[in-house]
Amino acid sequence: MTLDLSAQQLASTLSQVGERALLYEVAVNPKPGLVDPVSAGPHPDMTVFTFIDSATSLREYLHQCALAGQHFEQTEGELPELFGQLRCLGQHAEQTMFETTNGVNTHKGAVFSLGVLVAATAQQLTVNDKYATNEVIVITKQMLQGLTENDFKKIKAISPASLTAGERQFLKYGKAGIRGEAEAGFPTVVELALPFLRQRQGKTMERLLDTLMRIAGNTDDSNLIKRAGDAKITDWMHVQSNHYFKLGGSRTSAGQVFLKQLNEIFLSRNLSLGGSADLLILTIYFALLEGQLR
Repeated sequence: MTLDLSAQQLASTLSQVGERALLYEVAVNPKPGLVDPVSAGPHPDMTVFTFIDSATSLREYLHQCALAGQHFEQTEGELPELFGQLRCLGQHAEQTMFETTNGVNTHKGAVFSLGVLVAATAQQLTVNDKYATNEVIVITKQMLQGLTENDFKKIKAISPASLTAGERQFLKYGKAGIRGEAEAGFPTVVELALPFLRQRQGKTMERLLDTLMRIAGNTDDSNLIKRAGDAKITDWMHVQSNHYFKLGGSRTSAGQVFLKQLNEIFLSRNLSLGGSADLLILTIYFALLEGQLR
């Protein structure tokens, strides 16, 4: 896909695509254990409007990420410096998000992941005006080289109360979470979810629901582990996903009934697929850039 953009249009366009990805994700329903226009699921402090407000509050942050990627003069080995700039921007974006949502964490994961991809996309399109997802991933890997090692080598000396859920899971289960996924170039997105979405038929809602369930069935969702307090919960989720697709997914009445039943189970057990939702946002972002979604 070729984006016919001037240098002045690039950052604005990429921030708009990022914002659309955030809004598309929250519109998808029914999502097990997640906020959507029909239900807040096991999130009594959130509504769909909380997510809309949060997404729109991040527009300027995504614009700044795009500008950072666009204007960064890449030389060999220096792309981690661009990520350093993004971390500073991300800290301010998180503060803006929390101010907008009255302290509710709606998009903290997406602030990190989507910000990285928007900057990497801007860098890629500055070097080559023909958009290519694989080139964006190459830049992402270079930008995040050493991220997991550098971040996690310090956490043993930090008070457990100060650790994030992902950091606690690394210590307890050895799972690198979203940091590991990002440093590896988001393989769940580009090798699993995005190819699946490209090939999936049906309405946009059906395609995105099925893509979410494909993601949840093939990842160790950190938010799901946090809610359950047990890493084995992901094995259970993988079984649920496989059963959903055996029933035909969202395009069959049996699949739709099962999804509603699964949603009730998530609600009763206070479970959430927040990590899978973040990966769906990234999948939607790439799909919009590729013209896979309209």
